[in-house]
Formats: sequence, C-alpha cells, structure tokens
Amino acid sequence: VTVLQNGVKMTNEPPKGLKANIMRSYLSDPLSDPEFFNSCKQMGAWKAFVFGLCFFHGFVQERRKFGPIGWNIPYEFNETDLRISTQQLAMFLNDYEEIQYDAMNYLTGECNYGGRVTDDKDRRTLITILKRFYNSEFFNNDDYKFDPSGVYYAPRNIDYDGYLEYIKGLPYTQSPEVFGMHPNADISKENQETNLLFDSILSTQGGGGGGGASGSQDETINEVASDILTKLPPNFDTEAALRKYPTKYNQSMNTVLCQEMGRFNKLLSVVRSSLINIQKAIKGLVVMSSDLEEVGNAMVTGKIPGTWMKKSYPSLKPIGGYVKDFVARLKFLEDWYDSGAPPTFWVSGFFFTQAFLTGVQQNFARIHNSNRFIGVRFRSVGG
Repeated sequence: VTVLQNGVKMTNEPPKGLKANIMRSYLSDPLSDPEFFNSCKQMGAWKAFVFGLCFFHGFVQERRKFGPIGWNIPYEFNETDLRISTQQLAMFLNDYEEIQYDAMNYLTGECNYGGRVTDDKDRRTLITILKRFYNSEFFNNDDYKFDPSGVYYAPRNIDYDGYLEYIKGLPYTQSPEVFGMHPNADISKENQETNLLFDSILSTQGGGGGGGASGSQDETINEVASDILTKLPPNFDTEAALRKYPTKYNQSMNTVLCQEMGRFNKLLSVVRSSLINIQKAIKGLVVMSSDLEEVGNAMVTGKIPGTWMKKSYPSLKPIGGYVKDFVARLKFLEDWYDSGAPPTFWVSGFFFTQAFLTGVQQNFARIHNSNRFIGVRFRSVGG
C-alpha cells in the first residue's frame, strides 16, 4: 500500500485527432518494426489493409468524443486491439492466396474490438464501419475514399516512410462528416470537451494543502448548506392534497397536482437529508461517504450534486440558480394547493411536463365529449 501511495501514477491516453491516432499506430509495435512491416507475401494488400485498419482504429477512438452520438456506451479501445488485429491480418495474407474478408471482419470486428462492445446497436455500428475498410472494393479501387471530401484515402505503392509523410500531411482537425455525421455534431463534442476542461480546472481548487485551506472549504460548505436549508419549505402533505383534490373524471389537474407533489417530495427529501448529513460529516458526527464528499465538492465548485440530479428534473443551472428555481417550483405548487388551479400555468415549472399536457388534453376531450385526436400547439409570444 505504501508503494502505491508514494508511487507515480501514469496513464497512456490515445492522442487527439485522426492524424495523431494514425501516426501513433504506425510508430507503435509491431508496425514500427521494418522486418515485420516488409515481411508480408502480399505487400500491396498488406499496405492497403494496414492503413485501413489504422484508420479504423483512430475512427472508433474519435467517435467517443461525440458522446452518445458516437457510441451509446464509451468503450476503451486500446493499442492491444490494434496489435492483435494487425498480426492476424499478416497471418491471413501470408497463409492464404485469396483474401479472407469474412474471417478478417469476424476476428477484428466481433472478437478483438467487438469483444469490448456490450450494446447491440454499437456492435452493429462497429461491424458496419469495419466493412468500409475490409472489403474487395477498397482493395481493388485505387481511388477509394474514406470521406466525402476525398482527403482521407489509403495511398498505394509507397513504402513505410511514404506513409509517414502522407500522415504528416493530413489535417490536424477533421469535420464530423468524416465519421458520417452532420456538421452540427461538432457542437456536442466541443461542449463535452469544454465541460471536461472546466471540470478538470475546478477539481484542482481547494482540498489540497494545509489545514487552513481545508478549514476554509468546510466553512464554505457549512454556510452554503445552512443557507439552502433555510430556504427549503417542509415536504408537501400528499394525503391532505388527495383529500382536497380527489381524483375526478372531469378534472385531471387534480391528479397532476398530487403526482407533482410526490415527485418534488422525493427530490426535496434527498436535498434536505444530504445537506443535513454533510453538516454532520464536517463536525465528525457521521462518516463522510463518497456521496457526501461529492455533495461538498459540488457546493464549492458551484455545481449541482450528482445525488440531487438522480432524483431531479433536468437542469443546467449552477447550484445557486438551481436552488432558486427549485424553491420557485415548490412555491408554484404550494399556491396551487392553497388557492386552487391558477388561470395560467408555469409549464416549464413542472417536474414532468408531459403529465400536465396529457391532463389538459383529457380535460378538453371530456368537457367537449370529443373522441377526435387532440394535440397541443405552441406559439412564441414576443416581449
């Protein structure tokens, strides 16, 4: 344990960009070994398919940066997958005169890279991408392009150094169209990278150093927790709400109100208990669990704690704006309970807006005795 605590931890992250990924693949074992690279019996097919395989390796790595648009689940493809696939490619080309496309696609797509893939849609996507590089058209057509712009292709009849020179000439950044995506997909990728950058910067704040910094941080957490607790109202009495607003055939809004109170009660209980427990943990009265530590760190950095978001409605606000919005939503439901249904509703203030819209449609249909399709239209009001 002492060795692990005092040791230097290092990780080997994939480079950023297709160009850097492909270059790294060519400079890594076994492709960097001249004896291995020049020992294949079918050199034309070998050079073409190796470049296609390296492009595929960088392709699947870069798709992770697009989040769910790229892969439903982010997979840790690494150099081991490329190395074994390269060795298997050399074996097939050396042992068989005809190119074994089915075997190459199966071993590389289903076993080496596909062995990490657990989502069936991701597996289908992976196999489809690989078949762009392991097919007869790619091998027989010297003008085969990897993207609509024609920038990416597999050069033919050049040596190892020629491939390195070609890779150096590739653009540092690539458009989403290379990955078969709409140009707007870059927006989500840039947002994700920006959030990662700011999260990394925020993670370096506080927590480290002497006791003074730790004490100051604890005081900040305690003050923020106390301030939020003073703003939180008590939980809604859902039983009283059911008695005052019972379920009625012609008034679906009663059901909407009671359901919204139940949803907000769950979130309110989580927020209140976490704030009380973080204060106790700072005093040493309870154990500082990982969840409580995450709540404390979120307060310092101004983010919404993950334990809250698991029970919360979607929100991108910082913690200050989130609490203000949360209290306003609770006040909206409280006024509804005290004074009856308002003449106008705060649509975005509902926890589950779809339930409210469904209730409106049900009320309209039952009041007008209509069995026709009823929809909701939205209109922007200039201000």
